[in-house]
Amino acid sequence: MTSTVVTVLSSPFGSETRTRVMLVLHLLEESYPRELARLLRVRLASVQGALRGLERDGLVAGRTLGRSRVFQINPRYFALAELRPYLSRLAEADTLLRDRADSLRRRPRLTGKPM
Repeated sequence: MTSTVVTVLSSPFGSETRTRVMLVLHLLEESYPRELARLLRVRLASVQGALRGLERDGLVAGRTLGRSRVFQINPRYFALAELRPYLSRLAEADTLLRDRADSLRRRPRLTGKPM
């Protein structure tokens, strides 16, 4: 299967990092900054800055889970019904990002199961 890398010509959420963070949060439903940085292959500080701005703008919501902050698209965002299909449409174009998000293991491995 071939992967297509899409160059984002416009950044609808202010920057390429903010846009790609929104796409990954849409694909994964929730995530934490280090996981987002790993998937996007950008510096952790860049992701943290993007999340700070998106949270300030009301697009994402963060909550504390243990010692970590977990982020998701804000379920109370006023235009959530329009935002989700828009993000789905944007995500269709970035197959590489979708493949990375799909390959991410989201649950623990069964004890004793061979790798």
